[in-house]
Amino acid sequence: MTLVETIRTTLQKRAVYEKTRKELRRLPLDVALDLDIDRADADKIAYNAVYR
Repeated sequence: MTLVETIRTTLQKRAVYEKTRKELRRLPLDVALDLDIDRADADKIAYNAVYR
């Protein structure tokens, strides 16, 4: 993998992480509770979804 490909991949993953995090934080409370998601954990959940 070249440096440019690595940077591109890193930026793409970061964009997906940010989008996922924002979507989780914007969940209506009733939906978050139904899914057993604490909106305060959005960072951790998004990180695990994208990077693991």
